[in-house]
Amino acid sequence: MTGPAPAHAVIGAGFGDEGKGLATDALAARLRNEGRDVTVVRSNGGAQAGHGVERPGGVRHVFHHLGSGSLAGARTHLSRFFVAHPMVFFDELVAVAGLARQSPEITIDPRALVTTPFDVALNQVVEEARGGARHGSCGMGFGETIERAEQGYGLTAADLARGSRWIRGALDRMAAEWLPRRAATLGLATDRGLLRLLAENEAIRDRFARDAAAFRDAVPLRADAALGRADAVVFEGAQGLELDMDLGVMPHVTRSRTGLPNMVEIAREAGIPEIRPVYMTRAYRTRHGAGPLAGEGDLSDWFAIVDETNRPNDWQGVIRAAPLDPARLSHIIHADLDRVRGAGIAIDPGLGITCLDQVRDDAVPLASPDGVRTFSADDLANVIEGAAGIPVRLQSRGPCREAVEFPQLPGRSLPVSDGVPALS
Repeated sequence: MTGPAPAHAVIGAGFGDEGKGLATDALAARLRNEGRDVTVVRSNGGAQAGHGVERPGGVRHVFHHLGSGSLAGARTHLSRFFVAHPMVFFDELVAVAGLARQSPEITIDPRALVTTPFDVALNQVVEEARGGARHGSCGMGFGETIERAEQGYGLTAADLARGSRWIRGALDRMAAEWLPRRAATLGLATDRGLLRLLAENEAIRDRFARDAAAFRDAVPLRADAALGRADAVVFEGAQGLELDMDLGVMPHVTRSRTGLPNMVEIAREAGIPEIRPVYMTRAYRTRHGAGPLAGEGDLSDWFAIVDETNRPNDWQGVIRAAPLDPARLSHIIHADLDRVRGAGIAIDPGLGITCLDQVRDDAVPLASPDGVRTFSADDLANVIEGAAGIPVRLQSRGPCREAVEFPQLPGRSLPVSDGVPALS
């Protein structure tokens, strides 16, 4: 009997919005066509992630909880590094079930954290209070959920099995102890607005207890370690390396590791020997939300940018764009790879490029030390391969999986070190 197969992975190499949904859908479909039973593993983030998948005929969904391989028939597993959001989960479950014409299979690690109304309210109130100094939050309570857990008020998927009465008691404790404590730390008043409503309105807590109980019944517990028995695993990262809590520019980062470290932790628990990540980028850089974006400007002379997922909104404004910087791309990818050297898991990295169909007149601007230089779209893969020393293994010239090409199969692995350091 052979051991677990190598896992695939999709990782954003920018500020998010690189085409991770498209890549995961295409990769899951390819594996399914090979007769594999695919499990997409959400390895970080939470419902604030928005991964768009489009099918011919205008069928489209933006994934938040479920893996982006769901329309290709893949299962979903929410890892211990995922933050679940019962209040918004069922709308997505119903929508995807309608598109896939069957109810998606989804499991969750018992250690995964769960977002409450208090986290959402604190997140939104504090981000609004920042005014022009916003961090770029989506207002979904992701970071506040982690903060609450770190301060001893955690709520996990395993806790939901304790029943509605226990859940309601935990919420009452949060209202009495955590909410005023956290608000004081943030300099917020709890006697007005949304925070007062949450502190006093028991109906909101009752509603969340029902949502949480329904989530528990719909999403069975399954330990990450059980992934070692899965036929084909595809790790789906959320956000991008430029927003990683270790690699990004503070304070405009997410409170998670968006690249390999979480995936390696899971692989070690599951006995998966190798991960084959594809680091994704568009043919240009984007950023949706506050924070620096070097070289930002109007790229309409080079690209016909179409983005149905990142529409203007009150939390993140409009999507921004800049020429791709091959040197920066290489730097951030190798910073991620360096974090897991010696962890006992073989890594065979590749690159993925999307939005090549948006290139006008076969001219792609790239940032360089001498300013912006222009290359043909056909040369783009060679340029970024040369900069990163990593092969391009995925290219897309359209929004659907049918427009995705896999030009190179995995061929080499980074050596497995004898040392196995702890990854926190």
